[in-house]
Amino acid sequence: MGRAVFLLSLAAFASAASLRATDPLLPQIAAHYGVTTGAASAAITAFALSYGLLQIVCGPLGARFGRYRTIAAAALVSAFGSAACALAPTLDSLIAARFVSGATIGAFIPLALAWIGDTVAYEKRQLLLARFLVGQMAGVAFGNAAAGLLGEHFGWRAIFMALAALLLIIAVLLFLELRTNALTRTGGGKPGAMRESFRRMPGMLKNARLRKLFGTGYAEGLFIFGALAFVAAYFQSRFTIGPALAGTLVAAYALGGLCYALLARRAVRRLGERGLVAAGGAALAAGYTAMAFVGTPLLGTLAIALVGAGFYMLHTTVQIHVTQVAPEERGSAVALFATFLFLGQASGVWLAGRIVDVGGAPPVFLCAAVGLAALAAAFRYFLSGGGGT
Repeated sequence: MGRAVFLLSLAAFASAASLRATDPLLPQIAAHYGVTTGAASAAITAFALSYGLLQIVCGPLGARFGRYRTIAAAALVSAFGSAACALAPTLDSLIAARFVSGATIGAFIPLALAWIGDTVAYEKRQLLLARFLVGQMAGVAFGNAAAGLLGEHFGWRAIFMALAALLLIIAVLLFLELRTNALTRTGGGKPGAMRESFRRMPGMLKNARLRKLFGTGYAEGLFIFGALAFVAAYFQSRFTIGPALAGTLVAAYALGGLCYALLARRAVRRLGERGLVAAGGAALAAGYTAMAFVGTPLLGTLAIALVGAGFYMLHTTVQIHVTQVAPEERGSAVALFATFLFLGQASGVWLAGRIVDVGGAPPVFLCAAVGLAALAAAFRYFLSGGGGT
């Protein structure tokens, strides 16, 4: 189990790194193609859009061919998608390549979460999910820091070549695990599984609790990730620094999440789920409010770390409930949740890009702070029994 989960965590690392790799490079990409920062952010929107939309296919594919096997195949295809990003001659072709990359990379995390849900008892799942998400947190840090560093010294295309090589290695390791670990071959192979999964998906939207969880995921993506996409570019203009340092500072987002992961057992025991949601919402609101008025790189780093810790406190709690509401269709439920999460991100980045081009990033951060405080309060009410049945 340990090695299998580690490889899934490595896939989550690559997925998160790919998702965040474009953030510190927005000014470079904009300058290279002669467009505004908001226009260049279309590359982020395209990735998040396909990442979200294709989730509804990932669940049925995992049911038909096996979740672990589907992740391995997606990693192989994703390696070629990242290489296409590195070779993109125009902004439109980069946007198209990012759209294709998001479609395959998007399979990693939701299918991994579903596989863990199938094989790990509920009472142990919170802790294991926190450990699994360490890979995702590290990927966020790597995506920001490595993209900025490589971009500053070798140009913005370098990170995509590095990701292509990493994804190819991960694909090989996952296929080897499939050959040697029988547990990874469980599930899948059911005749008509894809058709049955698609048939049941509309019915999930009739479940009041799932609808509220999906809405929560959309709002998370809208407010948290819509604003996060512009933090590195904001640091570059605010503090007059290069993409390498800006990307490194934004990597503190993952460090905040890692701090929560290390304290997850104690936090869950002392605060309970409702307490975690309240603390997460407060951290998110405080972090983004501070971001709007930050005057030094150190304060900016502390603010983004607070956002990271708040996100993982809130998000892991939401994910736990998604995996539990419809256990007989866990893969499809997690996939639909991820669809709403990343459609929210695509919407958030698009809206934030329009605001940034007109009024800068601080108004985006303040909107995110208010929205996230309200979201945390609403989800806490949901957990108290106000979410319907």
